Amino acid sequence: MYMAVVILQVLCGLFVIGIVLFQSGKSAGLSGAIGGVADSFLSRNKSKSVDAKLARATKWVGAVFIALTLVLNML
Repeated sequence: MYMAVVILQVLCGLFVIGIVLFQSGKSAGLSGAIGGVADSFLSRNKSKSVDAKLARATKWVGAVFIALTLVLNML
């Protein structure tokens, strides 16, 4: 049981690292708003973009990683 949870946690950790590396940087946010592109097509459909899906996946996989950490602490 212990070894299976450890393997799941390692895989989950690697998955979190991969998801975070695939996300784009957020440094262009303020300069894009100043430049007048705030009402562009991409800003209106931001919830359907790849970055939004990656951010959502990061939250869920991070929550699973924390849960696995707590389970390992109890074992």
